[in-house]
Amino acid sequence: MSHHRTGEMARDVLVLGGGPAALCIAAALAAEGLQVALLAPQDPRTPWPNTYGIWGDEVDALGLGHLLEHRWSHTVSYFGAGDPDPTAAANLPTVHGRDYGLFNREALQQHWLAACDRGGVELLQGLATGCQAVGALSVVEGADGGSWQARLVVDATGHQPLLVRRPDRGPVAGQSAYGVVGRFSAPPVPPDQFVLMDYRCDHLSEAERAEPPTFLYAMDLGGGRFFVEETSLALAPPVPFEVLQQRLHRRLAQRGVQVLAVEHEEFCLFPMNLPLPDLRQPVLGFGGAASMVHPASGYMVGALLRRAPAVAAAVAAAMAAPEVPSALLAQAGWRALWPPELRCKHALYQFGLGKLMGFPEDQLRQFFASFFSLPGPQWAGFLANTLNVPELLAAMLRLFALSSWGVRAGLLLPPRQP
Repeated sequence: MSHHRTGEMARDVLVLGGGPAALCIAAALAAEGLQVALLAPQDPRTPWPNTYGIWGDEVDALGLGHLLEHRWSHTVSYFGAGDPDPTAAANLPTVHGRDYGLFNREALQQHWLAACDRGGVELLQGLATGCQAVGALSVVEGADGGSWQARLVVDATGHQPLLVRRPDRGPVAGQSAYGVVGRFSAPPVPPDQFVLMDYRCDHLSEAERAEPPTFLYAMDLGGGRFFVEETSLALAPPVPFEVLQQRLHRRLAQRGVQVLAVEHEEFCLFPMNLPLPDLRQPVLGFGGAASMVHPASGYMVGALLRRAPAVAAAVAAAMAAPEVPSALLAQAGWRALWPPELRCKHALYQFGLGKLMGFPEDQLRQFFASFFSLPGPQWAGFLANTLNVPELLAAMLRLFALSSWGVRAGLLLPPRQP
């Protein structure tokens, strides 16, 4: 790692950040033959703390199935109310019939680090504090007084970005989750099973069921190890970790399960409905900084992998002319990242999420039961954000037609005031 000062040859792109989004876009830009440097306060080779999931067909389409640590074919959700009698209809699973995978964090990180290495990406250590245009170039100032020049700066520093500006649209809804990887007194989920959403709520009081709903996301990791996570889809302000932790233990206790040993605790909080950034700004964003979290699911890794090549190609094409200023290079990147179709879909998804956040627990369970009764390719494309606008609208209309009157009313009417 090296510290550079102004006065050197300006590189093509300086990427800020050291997480998945930063490594992904740096690797894609380097693959286009650009000179790229990555600037992060920590070494980007430091192991990542969080787990990342993806549907099997999504990762297969990218040719990256080998990066998965686990893969489940037995994938289900529970949208019934739950019942002490295990054979009751309220406990029946909804079978998804699609593989789900968990990335091997180290393998995913190494995949991108190796691509950065092949492309000659320079790893710099430092904290960026600001950026200004100097002629056609961008100069990033560092906390220690150093500075770095590049033709284009890409901010991939996450949901609270260092440089990217986005409009204020009021409170941001957060998906919060508290999870445990460990060993249990009894299997919290059946062997080899992956549970996307378990909305059963028979462990809660009537008063608690009137509070914002939460669900269990869980999986058998093999060898007697399981991952269980209590999750709130989205809420502003988010559901606190203490509430999620308490609900998780009560949910397990209801099924006669105790936590025997904790290997890893996961605290997860990220924004679900960030407005799109200002697409005219002279710094390009990528990942959380560019509001790329999918409002329908909270997932982002698939989108990073699918969208990085087009953004990198657009930037490289714009850079072919030597004197193009940073602001125009950034615009070429923003146009490729958020073309009109994706902006339209983002608005549709934001609208849908806004409605779901107002749903009480019983309505939400009905909604998801209808959603997962859509044809597989339709709900899969909806969750992966791979449908085009007409297909997305068709899925939404079909969902409306399949839904109960209560759910339809919830989708059409303004939310009930608490």
